[in-house]
Amino acid sequence: MADSIRVLIVDDEERFRDTLAKLLGRHGFTVRTAGGGNEALALLADAPCDVIVLDVKMPGLSGQEALPLLRAACPEAEVLVLTGHASVDIASAMIAGGAADYLLKPCPTDELEGAIRAVYDRRQATKPR
Repeated sequence: MADSIRVLIVDDEERFRDTLAKLLGRHGFTVRTAGGGNEALALLADAPCDVIVLDVKMPGLSGQEALPLLRAACPEAEVLVLTGHASVDIASAMIAGGAADYLLKPCPTDELEGAIRAVYDRRQATKPR
């Protein structure tokens, strides 16, 4: 792969997002992090990304509230929801709102890496040439 997949991790748990960023960076991804929806929107205003890994339960903008704003700010990005709070209703709403997948914490790094690559590859395959 010539270009690194650009990932934005949006999670209010600093230690979790920093650890995840390091792990994904070791797997060849270019990773930025945001502590919430508003910070993510500010980062996307400066530079787009390919995949957004989004938590659901966050202070300020929840993942559900942030999802449509992030999709509007960076329509070319796929959104993966990664949360420790399992809810069929929220998962259904997030998928209906444009999230590509819904994963539960703790999620093995290789599973998350596979999901990121899968949604990225799917998006690349459907891009107009």
